[in-house]
Amino acid sequence: MAERYQGRFSPGTDKEPGLAPAQHRRVDAAGFRSNLMFVPPVLVVLAHIGAGPERLVTSVAAGGVLALGAWLLREGLRAEAAYHDRKVARRPAFPRKIFAAALAGAGIGLAATAGGVDVVGASLYGLATAALHLAAFGIDPLADKRLEGVDLFQQDRVARVVDEAEDYLSAMTDHIAALKDRRLDTRVAAFAASVRRLIRKVEEDPRDLTGARKYLSVYLIGARDASVKFADFYRHSRDEAARTAYETLLGDLETQFAAQTSHMLLDDRTDMDIEIKVLRDRLQREGVRPD
Repeated sequence: MAERYQGRFSPGTDKEPGLAPAQHRRVDAAGFRSNLMFVPPVLVVLAHIGAGPERLVTSVAAGGVLALGAWLLREGLRAEAAYHDRKVARRPAFPRKIFAAALAGAGIGLAATAGGVDVVGASLYGLATAALHLAAFGIDPLADKRLEGVDLFQQDRVARVVDEAEDYLSAMTDHIAALKDRRLDTRVAAFAASVRRLIRKVEEDPRDLTGARKYLSVYLIGARDASVKFADFYRHSRDEAARTAYETLLGDLETQFAAQTSHMLLDDRTDMDIEIKVLRDRLQREGVRPD
């Protein structure tokens, strides 16, 4: 029977040890639509290259405003995706998508001015652009996401720790991504997935924060610092011994995070069994004998 060829770079070869399964890789929330927003700034400048110094300067300013708006939109979409992924989250401190819409409107208004449109017409173009931008991409989350039955102070503590943990993971991912090594990228993605499983567990029950805080702060800070040092060293040396040591470190940390998550789940089961026993005893005292 014929067998499909699988070379080193063939699809489906991620089953080597140390590689993350496909579900561990996170899709960039920015998406193709937001990346397209970087095209108009270039077109605006190119359209006025031979239109004289005043129009050229205005078009360059318009392109800069549009590019800034496109960058804010991309970051806003990522922040919104992170917000929706969590069960406990604070609203974005800076409404990036709303400001991106305002900058898009201002940029198009300036571009219209560079094209000879009067102030009233340029303003109308800008308002229409901002409205369409909001209709296409929406606005930022404007309320904190909280759990019922848990006090606000505890939820705020969880949100702060989770935000810091995500920052450490992002720093690790960015430094390793700069090496342009797909195997290392997927290895870090697998470690990040194990960390996020622990994060989700803490979000579901903020009482677990005390036990998990060492993992989500001290251990992650160490992992981030090790990633930074490894990336700086490996970028120039390509030392395989250093690479092996770094992957071993990630594997050890991943095991520790998985063990802590499992321990929390077992503790939850024990608490539930105790509560059920207390309830059954109370019912029996009241003369009710459940089967």
